[in-house]
Amino acid sequence: MSAMSIRTAMSINTAVLGYGLAGKVFHCPFVSAVPGLELSVIVQRTGDTARERYPNARILKSAEEAFADPNIDLIVVGLPNDTHYAMAKAALEAGKHVVIDKPFASSSAEARELIDLAKAKGLVLAPFHNRRWDADFLTLRKILDEGHLGRIVEVFSSYDRFRPIQRPNTWKEAASPTSGILFDLGPHLVDQALALFGAPARVTGSVREDRDQTDINDAVDITFEYDSTPFWPGKPVRFICHATMLAADAAPRFRVHGTHGSWTKYGLDPQENALLNLGAVPPQVGSSEPWLPEPESAWGTLTLATERKEPVQLEKKPYPSVTGDYRNFYVSVRDAIADGKPLAVPTEDGYRTVRLLELAQQSTKERRTLYVDFK
Repeated sequence: MSAMSIRTAMSINTAVLGYGLAGKVFHCPFVSAVPGLELSVIVQRTGDTARERYPNARILKSAEEAFADPNIDLIVVGLPNDTHYAMAKAALEAGKHVVIDKPFASSSAEARELIDLAKAKGLVLAPFHNRRWDADFLTLRKILDEGHLGRIVEVFSSYDRFRPIQRPNTWKEAASPTSGILFDLGPHLVDQALALFGAPARVTGSVREDRDQTDINDAVDITFEYDSTPFWPGKPVRFICHATMLAADAAPRFRVHGTHGSWTKYGLDPQENALLNLGAVPPQVGSSEPWLPEPESAWGTLTLATERKEPVQLEKKPYPSVTGDYRNFYVSVRDAIADGKPLAVPTEDGYRTVRLLELAQQSTKERRTLYVDFK
């Protein structure tokens, strides 16, 4: 019997904890789109909107009910940031595989404890770093693989928003160790640097409060210095991560400079907006229905030197975007549970991301560049 037929006959029963933005947009639709995963339970503590969208799922009011259910194989933690560690630990102790939305944990010590617990119990523990399947990031990987820009010297990666007034009545803007833009958008930026180039040698952070009134950090700049990368051994690269809530005119999502030219990409991957605002539903993996290719108007621009000697001659041209697809994160989780395959996002990268965020905070406090250690 093939692996796929085994998965079809023995679905991985999945419970998604939370039906806010994370559960509604990033987890339930993509769990439902992957053959071999069964969205069996949704924990929605208030309201009943999940039942309308997923009538075949049981709607529970507490995570503890999902942990106690012997039929549940996989728990997805999509609750507020400060609950991630406790919920993941309880799920692992109940013998469940676990996906943790970002941030993976509130501290690197908590992250290490969860990893050790999962290993001891032989369970899959997956950091939900879905932005590895953004169109822009996949396109950048393709550009690097094809060598269009020559040797890369600098990557600028940015998430810009304009929220000059603090939003009331949301945990995301209430003071806590895991609220604020560092632990909200920072994990996306940091994980993409890790995915491209591995661990940096040094980090310099600026984590700050730029708005007139705020209870959280609302602006972040983190510079990673690489003395060597797998692409260019022995050659330095700078990777600059930027996020702010005070950008009425957004910077490029990516701007990448190399010895042969540059690539600039504006705008965000269309998946979140399509699911949140347009009612899109991702098709089943394996179907012939396409899933949100970016229109040509959203493609980035390659600016390449046709003649690098003086006078330099440059040529600008659009570069087609690779189609993003968050379904592939859950394909990887399914295959890790069913077949023992390596996770596409290694569990250790959840720990390393949190550790780098901690170092950015320490660098800010001490006003100095720090060497990276993963203790």
